[in-house]
Amino acid sequence: MATDPLERFGAVPSFTVSSDDVADGRPLSREQWGAGGGGGDISPHLSWSGHPAETKSFAVTIHDPDAPTGSGFWHWAVYNIPSSVTELPTNAGAEGGAGLPAGAAMLSNEMRSKSFTGAGPPPGTGTHRYDIVVHALDVEHLDLDPESTPAVLGFNAHFHTLARAVISPVATAGDI
Repeated sequence: MATDPLERFGAVPSFTVSSDDVADGRPLSREQWGAGGGGGDISPHLSWSGHPAETKSFAVTIHDPDAPTGSGFWHWAVYNIPSSVTELPTNAGAEGGAGLPAGAAMLSNEMRSKSFTGAGPPPGTGTHRYDIVVHALDVEHLDLDPESTPAVLGFNAHFHTLARAVISPVATAGDI
C-alpha cells in the first residue's frame, strides 16, 4: 500500500510551496488546530514558485490521509485561483472567502463548512499528516457544482494537473 496518497496518480513535475506558518514534517501550531480542540481554525499562509509557465490556474487542498475514516479527512479545498496568484495569506480560508483572490471558490470540507477546518486527530490514532497540495492546472476554470465535494475537485484536477507542490506538517492528539 502506498503511503503517498498522490503516488497512484502517476508522476508529474513538482514545484515549491512554502509557508510562514507551517513546515514539512513539523507539528502544526495552535492556530492550525480546530477550534473544538483549542485551536484557531486558521488556514496557513502559503506561497509557491517554480510552477510550469503554461499554468492557467491553481487549486489548493488540505487533506489528512491518516484520519480513521477509510477515506481520510478533507480540511480545505479551493479552486479557480488565477495563475497570477502565487500566495494565499494566513486565514485565507475564513468562512465566506474574503481572504481569497477574485474568482477563487471554496468547497465544503468534511464539516460541511466552506472554510478551513483545523486539525483534530482523535486520541489514540497516532500522528497525522496534513497534505497541503498546490495543483498547477492547464485550465483557467474548473466548472464544478458549488456543492461538490473536495473529492470531486480532486477527480477533476487530476485530469488537468501539470505539476504539484506538497508540504506536509503533522499533528498528534495532545500536541496542543
